[in-house]
Amino acid sequence: MLKLNDIDTSYGRVKVLKDLTLNVEDGEVVTIIGSNGAGKSTLLKTISGLVKVSKGKIHFLTKEITSMPPHTRVQEGIIQVPEGRLIFAPLSVQENLELGMYQNLRHGMEKEEVQSLFDYVFTLFPILRDRINQRGETLSGGEQQMLAIARAMMGKPKILLLDEPSLGLAPKLVDLIFDTLIKLKNEGLTILLVEQNAHIALDFAKKGYVMELGRIVLEDSTSNLKSSEKVKEIYLGAN
Repeated sequence: MLKLNDIDTSYGRVKVLKDLTLNVEDGEVVTIIGSNGAGKSTLLKTISGLVKVSKGKIHFLTKEITSMPPHTRVQEGIIQVPEGRLIFAPLSVQENLELGMYQNLRHGMEKEEVQSLFDYVFTLFPILRDRINQRGETLSGGEQQMLAIARAMMGKPKILLLDEPSLGLAPKLVDLIFDTLIKLKNEGLTILLVEQNAHIALDFAKKGYVMELGRIVLEDSTSNLKSSEKVKEIYLGAN
């Protein structure tokens, strides 16, 4: 579904991603782990089109999308849940969700399908139905993360890019968020996850990449990565 070939990206004169190659199959759940500053968020922004590629190519399904603008990638089904949620704080829950399907509304989505999408995300996160008229800024951190994921699902993603969904959340809320993500995985949604908690990430995904200083240094099944001495020492806290 998604293929990155020998990608370089830079911020000014600073090269962030270096000769990076990555593949995600249709229906696959893939995670990227690495220390702070490894380039994980930049990688997701590159796939979303928010960071430009200076070398290499990106293919999604049957198309090369290397130079495709971000809004067109959303139309193609590449939708990101950014780090820190980044909901529209002054807007209501309903308005945030409506913005999530803006591209579809522009192309004449039927009222029945709109209602079906609302009903679907409310089955994922029932609390959002109760909060429908509340401004985003009045929600708890966990509810804001639910809203960010629900907003992404309103766009009918073919691949969901998740950037640190557990960041800043209490353990019970992390469990709730990942219980919902497991439902999406079981429904066959393709997911690319960046997650600070390597234990959660490697348990959730089937395949994993380890990034260091903008490069992929390990690629394997998550079961094999969990057995890697390097991964255990650096990312799983084993001695």
